Amino acid sequence: MAADQTMHGVPPSLSARVVGSFAYLTVRDRLPTILTKVIDTIHRNKNKFFEEYGEEGIQAEKQAISLLSKLRNELQTDKPVLALTDGLVDTEPWNQYLHRQQRLQGDQEPVSWFKSPWLYVECYMYRRIHEALLLNPPISDFDVFNEGKTQSFFESSQAVMALCTYLEGIKKNVEELSESQLFELFSKLVQVSLWGNKCDLSISAGQENSQKASPLDSLNSLQTFILVDDTKRVWSTLLSAQKLGQSGKTTADRVDIVLDNAGFELVTDLVLADFLVSSGLARQIHFHGKTIPWFVSDVTAKDFQWTIRQTMASNHKWGSKCGVQWQGYLKDGLWRYHDHPFWTQPHEFCDMAPDAPDLYATLQGADLVLFKGDLNYRKLTGDRDWEHTVSFDTALRGFGPAPLCSLRTLKANVQVGLQPGQGEKLTSQDPSWMTNGKYAVIQFHNPKSD
Repeated sequence: MAADQTMHGVPPSLSARVVGSFAYLTVRDRLPTILTKVIDTIHRNKNKFFEEYGEEGIQAEKQAISLLSKLRNELQTDKPVLALTDGLVDTEPWNQYLHRQQRLQGDQEPVSWFKSPWLYVECYMYRRIHEALLLNPPISDFDVFNEGKTQSFFESSQAVMALCTYLEGIKKNVEELSESQLFELFSKLVQVSLWGNKCDLSISAGQENSQKASPLDSLNSLQTFILVDDTKRVWSTLLSAQKLGQSGKTTADRVDIVLDNAGFELVTDLVLADFLVSSGLARQIHFHGKTIPWFVSDVTAKDFQWTIRQTMASNHKWGSKCGVQWQGYLKDGLWRYHDHPFWTQPHEFCDMAPDAPDLYATLQGADLVLFKGDLNYRKLTGDRDWEHTVSFDTALRGFGPAPLCSLRTLKANVQVGLQPGQGEKLTSQDPSWMTNGKYAVIQFHNPKSD
């Protein structure tokens, strides 16, 4: 239904064509800064490559840097976007997407960094970083963002332990909680997971951006910055999905979490997932991460495993208890981790059903899908220049494999589902409200109620 409503009125994609726009400043300033950091990281690891691979490692380091310097130059001088050559499973879909962009732009100008959709060129940059390493074995597996992700985790360790302690406190008497008490805790942990999204290294261009204090202490003061709060709708969807399980308890079958950042944010997601399982609100949780290093701090399978191992190894009683529990959930199949190449492609999510039907079918098996973070929001809404008052359902353009909720702190200039006048009021109070990470939304869509 949503697709038909907007077929003729779909606004254009945000792009760097508009000088001074957030997209323009990102492509002009932030992306080259990230590339420079990547080049520097590879160079700093030169000795390590030499120790592991000898002369071959040094050659690979030089060639990878040369490809990345060329990429940076292409970006800064608005050169045409080039086809990928690395022969990965997603190379062909990426190159087809480039042809699709060219068709949309017509033949008058090539698809290039400043003239094409910002979402596309930003995703493309991360895919080209991956290609530069992939084409240079033996350093193909090197994660250029790993240092930042692990550092962000260690710098947030106090907040991580505070969260684990809180969770263990809840779990002691979770059996005795009333439905309204369960809702209070659910709401609180959803907000912790929401604000965990503030720690995003691609927004700070890799600058240190960790969570020092316990997020639980600041939830009340942050409440006013949540512009749309559909928590009650999410809750009633979870309750209405409850079925009688084998144990004689009622529980929703499955909640999926489409992850965003590693580090502290991932821990907030794991804590929420643990609460859902241990309180009997969900039987199993499926996590979705990225197949390759992505947007500086996004979760890969390695990051996911590493975070659980680090928590297990903590010398903090409740921290290690959580880690052991999480490892147990994975072992017993109550938690599952998946990745799929579609998450690291530039498509908006309304393309998922035709372009990644297997992934769409997987998500259809969930009772609720939580989409974390800004990039997922941009892909949900197509990163388009929507009016703020357009409904979230409309901006999804027909995407609805299951009831879904976006937990997002705002770091890009797209926001839908606001009340009339709300956007204008925010602009007058805080001109950078859409990009400074201070504001957030908990936005829900249920395709079943359309």
